[in-house]
Amino acid sequence: MPDFQFQEMLPLGRDETPYRLVTKDHVSTFDAVGKRFVKVEAEGLRALTREAMRDIAHLLRPGHLLQLAHILKDPEASPNDRFVALDLLKNANIAAGGVLPMCQDTGTAVVLGKKGQYVITSGGDEEAIAHGVFDTYRTSNLRYSQMAPLDLYKEVNTGNNLPEQIEIFAVDGDAYKFLFMAKGGGSANKSYLYQETKALLNPERLAAFIEEKMRSLGTAACPPYHLAIVIGGTSAEYALKTAKLASARYLDTLPAEGNHLGRGFRDVDFERKVHEISQRTGIGHSPAGGDGCRRGVLRPGATLHRSAGGLVGGVDGRRCDANERRRLAHGGDRIFRGDVRRRGLRRRGRRPDPVPQ
Repeated sequence: MPDFQFQEMLPLGRDETPYRLVTKDHVSTFDAVGKRFVKVEAEGLRALTREAMRDIAHLLRPGHLLQLAHILKDPEASPNDRFVALDLLKNANIAAGGVLPMCQDTGTAVVLGKKGQYVITSGGDEEAIAHGVFDTYRTSNLRYSQMAPLDLYKEVNTGNNLPEQIEIFAVDGDAYKFLFMAKGGGSANKSYLYQETKALLNPERLAAFIEEKMRSLGTAACPPYHLAIVIGGTSAEYALKTAKLASARYLDTLPAEGNHLGRGFRDVDFERKVHEISQRTGIGHSPAGGDGCRRGVLRPGATLHRSAGGLVGGVDGRRCDANERRRLAHGGDRIFRGDVRRRGLRRRGRRPDPVPQ
């Protein structure tokens, strides 16, 4: 009988996200029972969420802006490709002014938190995070997208973009890390679940299946589409959740191969094949012509273990701007956030602040 070995389902590598210091307030440290603890006040969670959700509506990550700029330099890009990429960059410049958001669909707030065992709060973490979402949407030019059912047929707008989706997990360590997303309707409508069997797991059949499902995405979201594909998983809901995380590039640092314990991994070679399919078929919104999924916009997916009784898979197709995300962290006695660019430029000579790993 084999010895017990614990395997994390989605083992991530080092976080290379550039961070900047937000504040030294609302976070402190203290020693007890021979350990150092980090105390995070509710106001810190609220302020962090407020800033994150506002950034999501107005600013893009440096890597994403570079992806759009590369389309302009791509010799294989069509005139229509360059037109769409340039238009998105112009839109990013306007949104960076902090008045008008990048998209009218400012999305459903989705927050994933990982709270280390040495992080102490006074409770009410979800309430503090929700309050931060409320602050952003009530003080910015952002659309309220959430509808509350009064009965089976009648509904009203909540008037503050709440409720939100918040998930907080207990992990090891002394950091409180977050992933913030604003999931727009155009992309949320492009999340799909497929229940298949092991017969799909051969190169020819899998490639044909992926192409068929990619073609079915349609044109509801804006260009360029970002696609994330997940194969396998403990359950249907876990496959879809993993696809959402992959679309946010949260799983970029997964290992490149699996193991006998069932860890998730990225198949980079198959990702290239899927990208080739997207370019050949012209998956994308109609204004992008035949090349809606240009180079650099395919998101890494994941391959997970499966039950011997079946095979689940998820596809998350999302647009680039309305579903931007932020990674933030409380580390030591400070609060950090993932770096973004205002008007596409970084202040000369400024370096990102280091974050405790």
